[in-house]
Amino acid sequence: MSDVRRPIKAALLQVHSIAGLALALLWAVVGLTGATMAFEDEIEASLNSQMMRVDASATRRLTPDELVARLQAAGDFGKVSAVTMSSDPSAAAHIRFARSEGGARPSSVYVDPYDGHVLGSPRGEDFFATVRKLHRWLLLLPGDGNGMGRKITGTAAICLIVMLISGLVLRWPHRARSVKMWLKPNLGLRGRGLHRSLHAVIGTWVLPVYLVMTLTGLWYSFEWYKAGANWLLARPQTAAAAMQPKPARGAAAADNKSEARAEAKTEAKPLVFDHVWSAFLQQENNDYGRALLTLPAGTGTAVRVRSWSRDSTLESVRDEFRIDAVTGRVISSDRYADKTFGERVLAGVLDIHRGAILGWPGKLAFMLAAAMMPLFAVTGLLLYLSRRRHRRLARPPVAHLVPGE
Repeated sequence: MSDVRRPIKAALLQVHSIAGLALALLWAVVGLTGATMAFEDEIEASLNSQMMRVDASATRRLTPDELVARLQAAGDFGKVSAVTMSSDPSAAAHIRFARSEGGARPSSVYVDPYDGHVLGSPRGEDFFATVRKLHRWLLLLPGDGNGMGRKITGTAAICLIVMLISGLVLRWPHRARSVKMWLKPNLGLRGRGLHRSLHAVIGTWVLPVYLVMTLTGLWYSFEWYKAGANWLLARPQTAAAAMQPKPARGAAAADNKSEARAEAKTEAKPLVFDHVWSAFLQQENNDYGRALLTLPAGTGTAVRVRSWSRDSTLESVRDEFRIDAVTGRVISSDRYADKTFGERVLAGVLDIHRGAILGWPGKLAFMLAAAMMPLFAVTGLLLYLSRRRHRRLARPPVAHLVPGE
């Protein structure tokens, strides 16, 4: 190694080691929780397969408001915030509820779309909700999605990018064109050599996946990053609409006193779904697979409607409308077919982040890569301790030094 490159690599090694030791536990938590959620949809569908299906009937299916009325007559489930309707005659309707004053959200329920009978709450929902909070904003930190947890995970993602780049530079072999050198770990080694081989080679395997995960994960942590991505990939008018300020999560609970008067005024005429539902069916000409109707979190009247086609397998491939719940007027219409390539990339950030854009093989690859994060924490720590021990043994004893040397 040349004299110029030696101090550069030594400095990079220090940065790599210190950042790794400081953030290894956090990265391991984020990686394991991400791996746990990789097949969340499939797991929940398997756990609740009987609850999510009903016997198809020639009877007219209930409208969203009729479903809500039947549900509220059956018991006190809380304030309804969203309803998922399906065109499949054997699919149950799914109803979600708003957060309580304490910030807790009641479990959602599946209901029979023909008679409004409650089929039950989905198993696994609360577990994955807890894992998601831990993954995104570290669960126990105050502020939930608006607290420091989101910024901490975002900063850790930036540091991981630094780790990936510095790690690639540090392991750059003399025979850079040797595929074996890059991709085959030397399992015949023992101790420090084996740890280094596993750390470096497996790190090379997952480096592209980790880069994709971190670059897309930053979208959920920093508004400046989201604004930059919109500016770069979306049309100006679309970027401006996407960056309109939205009510903060939990803002209603934090501002109960100021909203109490507004709620009292609208209590006599609560927002309903049926005007929105009729307008949506006209927009889609009854050609939809699944539709999610979500009431506004604040005091507005614009209901957001997300619609997926019958053959859609990705969360991002959907149309989105905003419809006034009082008049049924379509305020905005955002169809996936009208998006540019850049806007489709932005719409698919979550599918890219978890590998779903590549189908189940991509989700499996991303899950395995995320699950390997603790491996780098363990091997990195072992390598650090090994270097310290090696330096201590290589240092000459003080008693053997000659004065003046």
